[in-house]
Amino acid sequence: MNHEQQNDDIAGGQALIEGVMMRHGNKIAAAVRRPDKEIVFQEQDHVPITKRYKLLGLMFIRGSVTLIEMMIIGMKTLLFSAEVSMTEVDEKPQGWQLALSLIFSLGMTIFFFIVIPAYIFSLLRNVIANIFFLNVIEGCIRLGLFLCFLGATLLIEDMRRVFMYHGAEHKTVFAWESGQDLTVENVRKFSTRHPRCGTSFILVVMIVSILVFSLLGRPDFLHRVLYKLLLLPVVSGISYEVIRFTGKHRDWQWVKILSWPGLVMQKITTREPTDDQIEVAIAAMKKVI
Repeated sequence: MNHEQQNDDIAGGQALIEGVMMRHGNKIAAAVRRPDKEIVFQEQDHVPITKRYKLLGLMFIRGSVTLIEMMIIGMKTLLFSAEVSMTEVDEKPQGWQLALSLIFSLGMTIFFFIVIPAYIFSLLRNVIANIFFLNVIEGCIRLGLFLCFLGATLLIEDMRRVFMYHGAEHKTVFAWESGQDLTVENVRKFSTRHPRCGTSFILVVMIVSILVFSLLGRPDFLHRVLYKLLLLPVVSGISYEVIRFTGKHRDWQWVKILSWPGLVMQKITTREPTDDQIEVAIAAMKKVI
């Protein structure tokens, strides 16, 4: 899934099952293609909580708040896309099933990207003297696990289609940001890789976490897991500001260099879309601009 950060002048979205969700300003729209090829929409007006409460909109606080808010919105639109994209003979997913899947996914994320690296850290903390180097090793382990996970998703045909819609979303956002008319021909010319992508955000989180967790010293396994969970809002808040900055200044040469690893990783999570998929992304975008 792709959660992009927005302000009033920024559009972003998320790939869905046979569809795309777009967000711009206070508008959110999901466009999903039904089995009979008709495009179905779900639209809503939504004022971000960071705009409703000034404290939550402060720098380094807004990142975590926005991330949680977009996860909730993303899961709701994902459920909508699952219901629309299935045929009448398919069993429609229930809300509790999606909620259970989310809880399971969060649990697996914590286990693989926090618990396992923390355990390896505890094994190495009395062997490696340099605390920063020790955190770099732990960060590389997290990155390796993440890349293995992404590689495994390529084996799933449905995920490959989601990645194609992900590419359609990025291309459409690029075309809109460039002032182009939103036609399939114009959109197809743009890249599938965007600096504000959630994939890039995850990579930034991993890099920032190395710096932040280096300040923890050498706690035992259980304390390190606890500290890392408590510091997640700090890490995500800093990462949000980094992604926001690089997205606004992506034409700067040094920003291009910093953004390059995230863009490379998007070669896994985005694919060239078909014209039909671009059409869906354009339809969603037109509902919010």
